[in-house]
Amino acid sequence: QVQLVESGGGSVQTGGSLILSCAVSAYTYSSLCMAWFRQAPGKEREGVAAIGGDGAAVYADSVKGRFTIFQDNSKNTLYLQMGSLKPEDTAIYYCAAGWGLCLAERYEYNYWGQGTQVTVSS
Repeated sequence: QVQLVESGGGSVQTGGSLILSCAVSAYTYSSLCMAWFRQAPGKEREGVAAIGGDGAAVYADSVKGRFTIFQDNSKNTLYLQMGSLKPEDTAIYYCAAGWGLCLAERYEYNYWGQGTQVTVSS
């Protein structure tokens, strides 16, 4: 069983930065694929970034160069550093875990956190 708890959401102005954290309770954390997804009102949940145990990461085109996904295996914690935030980044952000190809695709992930709200105002 894997449990995920996100934190770090909030409200910022355009151009601002935030860092999200996801604490993971799992004995096999280092073998997991981890990812961040987001869901804006009225839209489908979309993949933002994913990372494998080897540190290899993939990003959605919309966040490349602005967001960085990374993890601290010693703390079983996943992070999403978000910069140059735009109003269109406003969404609930979810942490997810699974075993697969470590892509930012929903079908790859079996475990989900409760989500944390990020609001970017213009």
